[in-house]
Amino acid sequence: MTGGRPTELPEGLADAIRTTAEEIAELLRGAPDTGAPVPGLTWTVGEVAAHLAQANALMAELAAGRTIGHGDGTPQSIAAANEQALAAFGERAAHPLAAMIVEQSAACLDAMAGRSGDEILMTPMGPMNRAVLGSYLLTHMLGHGYDLARALKRPHMVDRARVALTLPFMVEAMPRVADAAAAAGLNARYTVRLWGGGRFGVTFVDGAVTADHRPPGRPDCTISIEPVTFLLMALGRCAPMGAMARGRVLAWGRKPWIGPRFPEYFKAP
Repeated sequence: MTGGRPTELPEGLADAIRTTAEEIAELLRGAPDTGAPVPGLTWTVGEVAAHLAQANALMAELAAGRTIGHGDGTPQSIAAANEQALAAFGERAAHPLAAMIVEQSAACLDAMAGRSGDEILMTPMGPMNRAVLGSYLLTHMLGHGYDLARALKRPHMVDRARVALTLPFMVEAMPRVADAAAAAGLNARYTVRLWGGGRFGVTFVDGAVTADHRPPGRPDCTISIEPVTFLLMALGRCAPMGAMARGRVLAWGRKPWIGPRFPEYFKAP
């Protein structure tokens, strides 16, 4: 250990990481064609799988305390770094990539074991400790696991329990993915509640964003959202208006009319 308290992951997170990696691998092993397009992306099934293998390996390196350059923290720079890394990595076959995804997710968990939970790591999405990094790993796999499931016309693995485990990362990352132009001059306090448990607060002061696991004392607007919808919307996989029309998002409070605009203040990474 490098000093400080050992890393303590939220209950269920390690199992969720392992299970999600295995389920993604199983999707890939059954894929008839890794050259098939992925809905909503410019990547093929093989390219998404290759990106996941690379990202999991990067997370393992970060968990071990190594500093790895990958963009400057903005969604645009991370996307550019992803494309550059993908172009330099030629593997697109399903079975080798499935094995890499599982192996590297396990390597990330192994790298966290016995190391300090207090150490701050520099990641593509900013500084965070190892517990939040584990949540980041799960969030990233769920987003692209959903992409692969859609492309292969198979059930996806995003569920309420796993979404709850993404909150440590999601709350940490929200200020980094805020759209400064859209939020310019905004003053508002939001509470976001996930159906079945889980909540956090987001505050805008003259457009500057802070997010906290403790909601504000007197929110202007409370948003209640179905958990799977929350994650898919946050990752840009679900249109806000469609979710609202289906009753999966509700808003109330002193200023309920500011609820529908909330997703506009962020850009999915």
